[in-house]
Amino acid sequence: MALVPCQVLRVAILLSYCSILCNYKAIEMPSHQTYGGSWKFLTFIDLVIQAVFFGICVLTDLSSLLTRGSGNQEQERQLRKLISLRDWMLAVLAFPVGVFVVAVFWIIYAYDREMIYPKLLDNFIPGWLNHGMVRCCMVILHEESMIL
Repeated sequence: MALVPCQVLRVAILLSYCSILCNYKAIEMPSHQTYGGSWKFLTFIDLVIQAVFFGICVLTDLSSLLTRGSGNQEQERQLRKLISLRDWMLAVLAFPVGVFVVAVFWIIYAYDREMIYPKLLDNFIPGWLNHGMVRCCMVILHEESMIL
């Protein structure tokens, strides 16, 4: 038995992603006014992908709780489609993009900080928000397994 149920953990992660996105969008940066705005940054795109993914996870959890034991074939079919969408999004978008963003960012940051995150940005983006945008992009998986 897990200490924190999977559903509560996913809701907390979704809320943290949404708060990071809101804080990031509230920052007035010169680069947000140019072509592409925030969408030209891979960290921002990954943050949106992760937020959508965890939104689908929460929706899947709620749907499974509501349809448990109902016996309705149509609801079961829709739930299977939602689970397939969640699994596809994890395998194709959330995990690969998340790992790529975190690995590339921190490798380049360790090699030469000015290449990827100049000290000038410290005036616009607080340190906690930078770590939230990059470090939290890693997908947090919680899988319960039964040992026979």
